[in-house]
Amino acid sequence: MAQADSTSGESQGPLDDVPAAGLRKVRRWCVIIAVGGFLFGFDTGVISGALLFIKTDFALNSFQQGTVVSILLLGALAGALGVGRISEPLGRRKALGLQGVVFLVGTALAVFATGFWMLIIARFVLGLAVGAASATVPIYLSEVAPTAIRGRMLTLNQLLITVGILFAYFTNLAFSAFEGWREMIGVGAIPALILLAGALWFLPESPEWQLAHGREDQARKFYASITDEETADAVIAARREGKQEEHSGSQSSRAGHDADAGHDADAGHDADEAPTWRILLAERVRPALIVGLMLAAIQQFGGINTIIYYAPSIIQQTGLSASNAIFYSIAIGVINLVMTIVANRLIDRSGRRKLLIVSMTGMTVTLALLGLSFIVGWSPVISLVFMVLYIAAFAVGLGPIFWTLVGEIFPSDARSYGSGVSTAVNWGSNFFVSLVFLSVANAIGQGQTFWIFAVICGFGLWFIGRYVPETKDRDFEEVDAALLKRFHRDPATGEKTTAGRK
Repeated sequence: MAQADSTSGESQGPLDDVPAAGLRKVRRWCVIIAVGGFLFGFDTGVISGALLFIKTDFALNSFQQGTVVSILLLGALAGALGVGRISEPLGRRKALGLQGVVFLVGTALAVFATGFWMLIIARFVLGLAVGAASATVPIYLSEVAPTAIRGRMLTLNQLLITVGILFAYFTNLAFSAFEGWREMIGVGAIPALILLAGALWFLPESPEWQLAHGREDQARKFYASITDEETADAVIAARREGKQEEHSGSQSSRAGHDADAGHDADAGHDADEAPTWRILLAERVRPALIVGLMLAAIQQFGGINTIIYYAPSIIQQTGLSASNAIFYSIAIGVINLVMTIVANRLIDRSGRRKLLIVSMTGMTVTLALLGLSFIVGWSPVISLVFMVLYIAAFAVGLGPIFWTLVGEIFPSDARSYGSGVSTAVNWGSNFFVSLVFLSVANAIGQGQTFWIFAVICGFGLWFIGRYVPETKDRDFEEVDAALLKRFHRDPATGEKTTAGRK
């Protein structure tokens, strides 16, 4: 899936030194591409304020409110899993343009919804676009950006997701005075039009996709447009040679994985057959799969999206008006954005593991205190402070680092499959938690519900401390060896051992 592929882009050899004018051109393209990430953030965040007024207009109970929020996530799950069938034959540019159309259709259906079921359909359609964008945007960015700026361009996607969420909160505040939930949602049509127009008239096709589909001339034109003809020819020659080496190496790698999984050539894969989902069952891939799936679930069952989606509703429970609740929820969006920027600056300095441990510790403590504030009945300001601190702890660690690790712990021939199933678990967990949160909170109390999230975060802290290795400044072989040791497996064979972890 997108998040994994985006962190594993292949070296483009001679394209390491791109003139300043070429880099500026690529940056403009990447900003337009990352509008898909902005829409991801906006459409998942705008419902938090709109729901305060939708529930009154349509007389929704708690379960129906949860469904309005969570159905988008179910659509996102389907969109993320199915986008490959569109982006591979059509190309990244056309796929992104099509997603812009789907964003527009979903927005229009929501704005003109006449009841609960029409709104559910609209949110599902928006979810399809959100999920597809979550899979397309990072891949597109990684394939367009040269090595000199690839890291910064990839973080642009995560940054615009948080900007989209914050912009949604400000939009909610702007229209809350006259309960304009339709206008809140309708604002999303503007970036959707920008995305569509960009795909139609401004963006180039991914050169990697062009090369993969035998279109060397078009790929050469792309490279020449940001460098020169001589460099473009050198890049094409290097990429052609790299593809030949990759093809030879992948055959040997697949043979090894087939042996680990207990398949021989006649019963399993042909020598020229592409890897399948079965590769995740190979002995030496299983530790990476366990870490990917567990972090995907912990990220959502730790309660993050109950705050993102329901922040105004939660704050309103403390006695504040809807307008004040929306205003205070902006603080959550601001801290989410600021701490995401901090994480992007620290991730290659402090390391993934250290940030994860700090993040999970902070999330556990702040959730416990947030739950206590609701049970004891402390001031709304105190509850808001704990929510902001919780968001800060999440955004500086578990939020962005989960996607980084998914791209670092799987072997190259299992990376798209490992990332795909991890992303599916992430969206599925997101859907379940968002669906049942209000109902559970109404049944046992908001404070007690946040204590459940605190216990899950405590388990996550233990799991990370025991099983997640440091990946900073390590190549895959070093990461793989450290991961296997933590699962008591021999780094050379992947088989279980009695040796202790290191």
